[in-house]
Amino acid sequence: MYDTINFRLTAKDACNIDFLEETPCYLNNIAHHIFSGVPVVTGDLGGLKVVASEWQVKVKDASLCKWYLGDNFQELGRGTTQQAIEKLSDDLHLPMDRATITRLDVGVNIITQHPPATYLNHLGVLAHAQRLQQPKGLYYSKRDEMLCFYDKVMECKAHNELLPPLYRGRNVLRYEQRYMHRIHSRLKVPAVTGATLYDEAFYMAVLERFFKTYKAIKKINDIKPNFKIMKGRKDFQRMGVLSLIERLGGEIELTNQINEARQRGELTIKQAHDLRDGIKQACKTKVGLVVPNEQITELDKKLYEAVKFYR
Repeated sequence: MYDTINFRLTAKDACNIDFLEETPCYLNNIAHHIFSGVPVVTGDLGGLKVVASEWQVKVKDASLCKWYLGDNFQELGRGTTQQAIEKLSDDLHLPMDRATITRLDVGVNIITQHPPATYLNHLGVLAHAQRLQQPKGLYYSKRDEMLCFYDKVMECKAHNELLPPLYRGRNVLRYEQRYMHRIHSRLKVPAVTGATLYDEAFYMAVLERFFKTYKAIKKINDIKPNFKIMKGRKDFQRMGVLSLIERLGGEIELTNQINEARQRGELTIKQAHDLRDGIKQACKTKVGLVVPNEQITELDKKLYEAVKFYR
């Protein structure tokens, strides 16, 4: 489930190893720089970018999953994460299990019945996040983290990467949760080091949050009319209200929009009250009038199964 992981190892955590002297011995494409008067050495370790100074070594800007497994169509679970960090430690001759994690991406590839774009159209607002529609995907930006949904096959082709046989001719939706800053704070732990990543309790908590964050997204138009039980105009009108509610992000979101319109003077007190009451009445009668959208049902099920499998 892990993908891109950035490490920062200090000289103190590495028993005061001379990074500038030792670390370049294990790298390719070495270059020497001066940043703000500080000597820095950069190099490559099989696709991982390594930056060394007198005080610290950083490993960043690349997928640990790709580095260890060859591609990130495969999943870097708890056991393979430990193996990957042990190999990274051996290759750099450094205790990378002690390194602080400064970025952590958690992701999964889901084979879907339909093209990924059709699923993205059903993902609405997420509380405390900015929804960012992109030409090739959908992002949710919130403090210190980001959610990403995109077409994994399209991305692979854009980078001229070879598709694994299992995914050829398939639709593949990629869902990622990227922790960009203050990872320990977001995950409510004192610190996150290389060793923390394969701690069982921590790993399970990451997976649980990964799924819960997806579930917290309001689904757009995740309903279809159930014409079999509609008895007349009132049921049809209620269904129209329900469709509007879902399209605008759910009951709470639409109620908030009505309240904001009232504060701006666009609605009277009575108008706002009547609209809120209409929302409540429609939601009370939701059961039976609508049936779940098959694409949302499919996505919910497959994501749940993917997370359950990697626990």
